[in-house]
Amino acid sequence: MSAVLNRKIENTVEATRGQPLIARVLARKIELEDALADCAPHAELRRASIQAALSAVYGLMTGDLVHPSQVVARALSAWLERNKYVG
Repeated sequence: MSAVLNRKIENTVEATRGQPLIARVLARKIELEDALADCAPHAELRRASIQAALSAVYGLMTGDLVHPSQVVARALSAWLERNKYVG
């Protein structure tokens, strides 16, 4: 039982640290889309926070994502940190 309690639960933001930015963003976006699909109909607050996070990242995912500009890369990195625990 103590092993279960001591186990660190990682989300995709923590698990993908060290990978390219776009891989981290895509993994988190997919995780949030799955969480939204599994969200219960009565969980309005959870659903709204996931939808807000997804709409923000959809707006940032334009142009060359493999080689984003510094401004877009900074915004995507900030999005990852801001939405680390959403969903």
